[in-house]
Amino acid sequence: RAALAAAGVTADDRLVQPGDFYHASGFTAGGALLDLDDPPTAIFAASDQMAFGVYEAIRRRGLRVCDDVSVVGFDDLPEARWASPPLTTVRQPLVEMGRLAARTVLRLAQGEEIDSPRVELATELVVRDSTAGPACR
Repeated sequence: RAALAAAGVTADDRLVQPGDFYHASGFTAGGALLDLDDPPTAIFAASDQMAFGVYEAIRRRGLRVCDDVSVVGFDDLPEARWASPPLTTVRQPLVEMGRLAARTVLRLAQGEEIDSPRVELATELVVRDSTAGPACR
């Protein structure tokens, strides 16, 4: 929303659907988006599990992932590379997250102050076959 506002674009609340990070909510949210009068050509799901639910919503409408609707997940679950088509997703630095969390807990347990209550780590976009540019459609 901040990026849209910075670009002078008004966010369309119809394009944001609630979910709980599981397959079923991805199916429901994806279906709601695809049933709009002007459905999106790309859907970003808050988790890979939700993205797999979006895959099913796309298929049940006779559409094809990538050819008709691009899908991106978040987590890079092991099954993301084996989905059909393989899922484009965002990978989090889980090892580094665990290391920083453990270091923070140990510092707090020793009575030390932490540098910051918030730490931002870089993520990585893992491009696979579930996405295509608008020119490819």
